[in-house]
Amino acid sequence: MKQVILKVKLKDPDAFEQKLSDIDYDFSPVYWQHDRVYVPRGFKHATNLPRLTMRTEMRAIDEPAHYYLMLRRHIEDSGVDVVEKTTITDYENMVNIILQLGFKPIGEAARRRQEIDMGDGTFIYLDRVDGEETSTAYAKIESILKDGESASEAYEDLKKTFATFGETDIIETPYGEQ
Repeated sequence: MKQVILKVKLKDPDAFEQKLSDIDYDFSPVYWQHDRVYVPRGFKHATNLPRLTMRTEMRAIDEPAHYYLMLRRHIEDSGVDVVEKTTITDYENMVNIILQLGFKPIGEAARRRQEIDMGDGTFIYLDRVDGEETSTAYAKIESILKDGESASEAYEDLKKTFATFGETDIIETPYGEQ
């Protein structure tokens, strides 16, 4: 799946949430995610090499955790992210496979996440990332590209969306690498 993703550091997450609520968009209940990010040897930013992320996700305390392997490649010259997500049943074995393939861990991040499905393949996430000086809040929009849709136009539309909410502090690096 090809996506355009834009993330901003929020000045006031409660005000951002209220603005969306005022136009009849409400976030889902909070759920927890933890990501461990792995890159191939020789990885350098802006080289189109893939990142693998092992994600643990808990939607409710009375349900078991879910585990996913996510492959993400950011194609620099097009601004497109290619993302594939696979459910994993044995987390420990999958991590061993990733390491044996020559990937190395470069970071991890835990967050409490809420989401809004805007329809038409667009999602807004409100992430409160743990482990930083304080729990820092970010908003992220992911938009699935349709055939023939321009990534640069989609990116500019996402920037305009955030600008209408007064949010312009764009963050390019993944949470685990900041």
